[in-house]
Amino acid sequence: MKITNIRVTHVNVPLDAPFWWTAGLYGGASKSIIEVETDEGVVGLGEAPWWHFGEVIKAEIAPALIGADPLDLADCEARCVPPWQITANTGENASSVAFGSVELALWDIRAKVFGMPLYKLLGGAVRKEIPFSEYFSFRPKHGRAGGEMSPEGIVDYCLRMREAHGSTIFEGKLILGDPLMEIRTVKLLREALGEAAQIKLDSNMQWSLNTARRILREIEPCNIRNYEDPVATFEEMAQLRQHSAIPFSTHIPDLRRAVALGAPDYFVCNFAALGGLTKTLKFIAACEAMGKGFWCYSNDLGIMTAAYLHVVASTQWITEASQSLFRWQVGDVIKDGPFRQTNNVVAVPEGNGLGVELDPKAMKKWAKHFADNGPMGHFNDPDRPGRYRRLPLN
Repeated sequence: MKITNIRVTHVNVPLDAPFWWTAGLYGGASKSIIEVETDEGVVGLGEAPWWHFGEVIKAEIAPALIGADPLDLADCEARCVPPWQITANTGENASSVAFGSVELALWDIRAKVFGMPLYKLLGGAVRKEIPFSEYFSFRPKHGRAGGEMSPEGIVDYCLRMREAHGSTIFEGKLILGDPLMEIRTVKLLREALGEAAQIKLDSNMQWSLNTARRILREIEPCNIRNYEDPVATFEEMAQLRQHSAIPFSTHIPDLRRAVALGAPDYFVCNFAALGGLTKTLKFIAACEAMGKGFWCYSNDLGIMTAAYLHVVASTQWITEASQSLFRWQVGDVIKDGPFRQTNNVVAVPEGNGLGVELDPKAMKKWAKHFADNGPMGHFNDPDRPGRYRRLPLN
């Protein structure tokens, strides 16, 4: 079997309403969808975390892989990704992320060739229903969606999700630069949701160490399951750990530093950003050996989400609910997408490979959105259009 072509398609998939995070209003994702074609008719699907990695795939990765055996992952990687010493010296890891996006498609091909779902190729399922959190955030009104711009609005939204979908795991960003508003929102959430619900927070590094100490002191009685990046560095998290028992998580996959400092406790990662599924499995195994937890990123489309489902299904160590923006996504590129949880869980796909198929109509729609509008900005400060928002470190 040989790789004959790699097709890259840029797509935009908006959210039903933008939400506030540290850089401004976030309105949706711009991704690259990858189709790896072979001379035996087997096609693998991959997804790049940002569209610009798709440009790297077209310029560098695809030409290097034409004619390669898609089942020989080591050879494919050697064609595309320089040794780690080179990346460490140059600080250039775009090729690693770009290849990781394609490598997902190679795993999809491999499982299809063997005629089984990916989770079976990874060793079998220890669970078939995969937990995901419901997400909340301050969101301005946008059509019929959004409008949660107060603590009471956040609480009402979470109660609606519980009533409509059986959700009891909630994670969210309370990022308006107001520590008193965050404290009030968390206390109201715990009172309204009861003790059985999980509440997780994500600050995107918005707080200074002093403010984080104050906030965590106030909300610790609310039984917070996890707080992601409450401050900007691992060193500050280690200092914060002296004042709080709340577990911390991060998107920065620096395991050695986390072990040396004692914080954070969990890593929340996109598989392509880690360099692909192979490297992700090694990273998770290293986390297990060192007593650090792991769960999966949010803001991905159906292809990467399917990979999350298969890996969590086959990995005993991943026990916490992964992040999701499923409820806010207005579409997807896969048939019957986007995934959406009921009673906190999504079933792992049972088809061969990743178990998902592209929806040609949806692909055409979201590719046109990208072509007509360009990539969706991952920042938007309404007071200073085209600039990143600057939150003061309170």
